[in-house]
Amino acid sequence: MGLLITGLIIFFGLHSVAIVAPAWREQRVRSMGVNAWKALYSVLSGIGFALILIGYGHARLNAATWYVPPVVLRHVTFLLMLPVFPLLLAAYLPGRLQARAKHPMLAAVKFWATAHLLAIGTAPDVLLFGSFLTWAVVDRISLKRRAGGPVPPRIMIAHADLIAIAGGLALYALTIFKLHALVIGVSPLAAQ
Repeated sequence: MGLLITGLIIFFGLHSVAIVAPAWREQRVRSMGVNAWKALYSVLSGIGFALILIGYGHARLNAATWYVPPVVLRHVTFLLMLPVFPLLLAAYLPGRLQARAKHPMLAAVKFWATAHLLAIGTAPDVLLFGSFLTWAVVDRISLKRRAGGPVPPRIMIAHADLIAIAGGLALYALTIFKLHALVIGVSPLAAQ
């Protein structure tokens, strides 16, 4: 679990700088330059994310079970996962869905993490998904409180919502029927 915890600390530590130390972040951006800051941020975030993946994979091998969710929650998990991929796509496709969700990426993370917490009760899963859920909630609250700069006018993409919804649902189906088993090693459709 050490690698998983280290990865989570690095990843969320970086992603929380704007929440807990926005002035410090702005000073670093000014002194380093935007591109250097983004490069350093990306490299360190990538290292943190890689440690999360490797640590999670190792931790799952001998995971302690903290709770066993009722089988009915598997169905709730499938429902909660429905908006995840459309929201992820909407984060990059300026349309009404993006505008209404305000922060569609954070909403997707909250749905994804909650769904998995309802379905899996092992220690690494609770740590991983609980961390993502906690961070997404805290970040969303902080975004409401932070004074934002001027918002540039958005150029809406024609059919952005249709692309986000259709593409997102296609990704959802592909994940359930193929990708989850291929990437994670567990089929969500497998009998528990």
